Amino acid sequence: MIEDLPVVFKYHVFTCFQQRPPGHPRGSCMSSGAKPLWDRLQAKLNAQPNPDVSVTATGCLGFCRAGPLMVVYPEGVWYTPRTEADIDEILQSHFVEGKPVEWLIIVPQL
Repeated sequence: MIEDLPVVFKYHVFTCFQQRPPGHPRGSCMSSGAKPLWDRLQAKLNAQPNPDVSVTATGCLGFCRAGPLMVVYPEGVWYTPRTEADIDEILQSHFVEGKPVEWLIIVPQL
């Protein structure tokens, strides 16, 4: 039955927009520089629309000290991009070529 469900997006990207107060012990992705990265991701996708990719802004993804964080489904690949060039590489390699960017992948630790 579940195999009969249509695939709406090939990739669904969740990006953390959590912003905690300065000095908060857990930190947050936004205080780690996430906003310009997510702006770049959205701008690039808007410039060359890719109906296979959907981006959803989220609250905390739970691994704050590793941020900025994004997770790509259906594979469940967790990325920690640090620069706009990292975003560009994820867009080209993962979403266009279907090859995750291994050097940007993390395995979240609780």
